Amino acid sequence: MQKTSITTKFFISFFSLFLSFLSLFVSSSLFAASHYPTLDKSIDRHLQQNLKQSIKKLGLGKAAANKKLALSLVDITDPNHPKAAAINGSNMMYAASLPKIAILLGAFERIEKGTLKFDKTNRALLTRMIRNSNNQAATAMLNKVGKKYLANLLQSPRYKLYDKSHNGGLWVGKEYGRGAAFQRDPLHHISHGATALQVARYYYMLETNRLVSPRLTRFMKEILSKPAINHKFVKGLKRVHPDSEIYRKSGSWRQFHADSAIVERDGRRYIAVALAENPKGGQWLSKLIVEMDKLIFSDAIASAAPAKTTMATAANTSKVTSLSSVTEPVL
Repeated sequence: MQKTSITTKFFISFFSLFLSFLSLFVSSSLFAASHYPTLDKSIDRHLQQNLKQSIKKLGLGKAAANKKLALSLVDITDPNHPKAAAINGSNMMYAASLPKIAILLGAFERIEKGTLKFDKTNRALLTRMIRNSNNQAATAMLNKVGKKYLANLLQSPRYKLYDKSHNGGLWVGKEYGRGAAFQRDPLHHISHGATALQVARYYYMLETNRLVSPRLTRFMKEILSKPAINHKFVKGLKRVHPDSEIYRKSGSWRQFHADSAIVERDGRRYIAVALAENPKGGQWLSKLIVEMDKLIFSDAIASAAPAKTTMATAANTSKVTSLSSVTEPVL
């Protein structure tokens, strides 16, 4: 009887200890996921003002006023204290191939759950989809991930990369090829869409290991490296700062141009996103990234205190015209 009592006490003590460790692990995980500030609470007054001045300097003030241009810029050199700025940050626009980063996320969620293998074939598909913007690879991977699965994932409470309360965000509602859309976004009926701020959130979550898992985040970032297409952000940066490390996804279709990147150089790190609707949009983006890079590296911005302003100055939530006619392949 005494032996049974001792054994019971041992198991009770062991189980209590196990619960304590489990509670500590869960608390640590929740803290890791929540202690980073949201970008809408990280708008830096000086960076915001300077970004507006840069737009005017390049003669793009009218384009921004007409919502033909949307930007976000986030200094994440200190990821715990990001400094953000945005122009039409919550204005959803057609983004061509840029939303392929959403398919990348969906694929790695499947890999994490064990329902998709991270083998040589799938790794090659993901790499071609991102670095070369291959439409066939994107469509093949979208179908492996699952169209409904991806739509639900983007709107999930964990990610909210498409959020109706913030005017939308990342969306993939059509295969990358000819054919009709299977599910346009709920607010604007766009087949491949994005907002500049939600794309910036994606990269910020990637850099702080909040996409999928820390174990797989490094593989996602590696796939985003070594861009094979030399235009827009890459063309502009490589011309003036060829030593920059660029992790990037762009998009082009007719008058729609998009680019997004994490840029690392000389101990600094930032996120840049630009969406444009203009035949010269590609040229705009090559010039914009040079100016945005200057803002991050300027002494005034690097040393400025993180003054806050409201998102009303940075994220215009006006809806865009429906693009139901956009059905052609995009690059």
